[in-house]
Amino acid sequence: MRLIVAITGGSGSVIAQRLLQNLTQHEVHLLVSDAARRVMRHELSDPALPASFQYTESEIDACLASSSFLTDAMVIVPCSMKTLAAVAHGYAGNLIVRAAENTLRMGRRLVLAPRETPLSLAAIENMRAAKLAGAIILPPVMAYYFQPRTVDDVTDFFAGKILDVLGIEHSLYRRWGGPRVRGHAGEEET
Repeated sequence: MRLIVAITGGSGSVIAQRLLQNLTQHEVHLLVSDAARRVMRHELSDPALPASFQYTESEIDACLASSSFLTDAMVIVPCSMKTLAAVAHGYAGNLIVRAAENTLRMGRRLVLAPRETPLSLAAIENMRAAKLAGAIILPPVMAYYFQPRTVDDVTDFFAGKILDVLGIEHSLYRRWGGPRVRGHAGEEET
């Protein structure tokens, strides 16, 4: 697959890093905003971000700025509220939003992982507008059925959910297997 991954200034750059670590078999075009670089200094002990190509948000003349550059999907993780608002309202003031706009208007998958809590009404309305435009809204919301034990387990779950949406196989978390029922001898069966 040919993918665009963008990291913006919301907290959660470790999710993007884990996603990138699981996309090394694919062609990945990475965009990192200036704000994301500042946040990453606080969140990542190892700033390595594996990607085939890297761009800055100001490179508006890059190949990603054109809808003729064919990709399979784009992921913005974490997606800051500023970037969410820009995507939702088509304000392509940088390469990240321009690439997202191209992704939507060409009918490709755009996955937004908005990272904020609690949510303001403006953020909720912006998520609604982005969804109506065709984006997939995938906030990093925790599930507990697989009994995470570490922060890495939680990070793997979030990255795995993004891979699920992209249709990429992985084993980052244990999938729900349904309720367990008692057999005749009292042992658990699935």
